[in-house]
Amino acid sequence: MIHIGKLIEDELHRQERSVAWFARKLYCDRTNVYKIFKKQSIDTELLLRISEILQYDFFLPYSESCRFGRSVSE
Repeated sequence: MIHIGKLIEDELHRQERSVAWFARKLYCDRTNVYKIFKKQSIDTELLLRISEILQYDFFLPYSESCRFGRSVSE
């Protein structure tokens, strides 16, 4: 199963960016960022914004699971 919030959190840490920096880029509070980290699914517009901010394609795990005929929950 893809846990998108965890993937976002991992990428943010990999880039050595702070939660405060990320919150400013998303125009939200840090508490909302922590809520995003806990989400297993996320609105596509928000995911697109996050992908642009972190310059990472967070849609890729979903498209790969479709390409290989696996369900997202496998």
